[in-house]
Amino acid sequence: MAMATSYSISNPPLTFKTSHLNKQVPNWRLTTIRSGSGRGGMLTMQRRTLRTCFHVCAVTGDQSTSNAFSAKFPSDYTELIMQAKEATESAFKDGKQLLEIEFPTAGLQSVPGDGEGGIEMTGSMLLIREFCDHFVPAEKATWTRIFFPEANEVTFARQSAFEGCSLKLDYLTKPSLFEDFGFTTKVKMADRVQPNDETFLVAYPYFNVNEMLVVEELYKEAVLSTERKLIIFNGELDRIRSGYYPPFFYPKLAELSKTFLPKLETVYYIHNFKGSKGGALFRCYPGPWKVLRKVGGSFICLHEQEEMPSLKEVALDILPSA
Repeated sequence: MAMATSYSISNPPLTFKTSHLNKQVPNWRLTTIRSGSGRGGMLTMQRRTLRTCFHVCAVTGDQSTSNAFSAKFPSDYTELIMQAKEATESAFKDGKQLLEIEFPTAGLQSVPGDGEGGIEMTGSMLLIREFCDHFVPAEKATWTRIFFPEANEVTFARQSAFEGCSLKLDYLTKPSLFEDFGFTTKVKMADRVQPNDETFLVAYPYFNVNEMLVVEELYKEAVLSTERKLIIFNGELDRIRSGYYPPFFYPKLAELSKTFLPKLETVYYIHNFKGSKGGALFRCYPGPWKVLRKVGGSFICLHEQEEMPSLKEVALDILPSA
């Protein structure tokens, strides 16, 4: 799979390089997600002298409460991480066992394809670490296992964003002799899990089609009929929901949309739509699904419902008619 792109973190200035040495990758700088002015910070990316900053204003309306149910569209990634944390905690308290967190990493208003794959994976890795720092108590760090897509990605994580942490890092697949042709060696999930594991977090399992099949296996073998929890973080599951993979060529993936995905509780979600009639589909558990549009520097709610609408419905029906 494509490795997360090399990056450096400023404050403190540390530099890490990808273990995928035979590929030329752009050199980016990601600033840390830092606190400031009581509103958190902002994730920015810099390529040479070009800086692109993303700032999203809050949803208009009554903001008298600050719990997850009344969550507004985040103003930056620090606020997003805190919203996702609170939504996840609420879902766990309600007995939810299989969770999804999905949002863009190339900017809060970006859409799939805006960022290069390796850059987006690096962004996800950093934000997963930030999420875990807030969500996982120190005494439970060794009971939390993070599954990256493949073994090489675990090595990169240990040398960069997850250096020195107590979280257990693991992988879904490992490279084979035919990696250049898209083949990987399947890892038996029952052999990866330890008895004291309580929570699994699966990081961006979307580059190789086999990764989500392994996630389903992890759920069946190590989560189902137990007290364990599983979180899929930026898995781009909309590809499966929308039929991006033709069922004729990918019958097992197509089956997931009927057997596995319906079990998921999407606790935090942002999907943006561009164009003159653009907007965003937003959800923060236990609140409803909202279709938002930015007007005059703020977001207004055009539509809300309890069940997740399809992206096609939002793009072709809800947004154009609003």
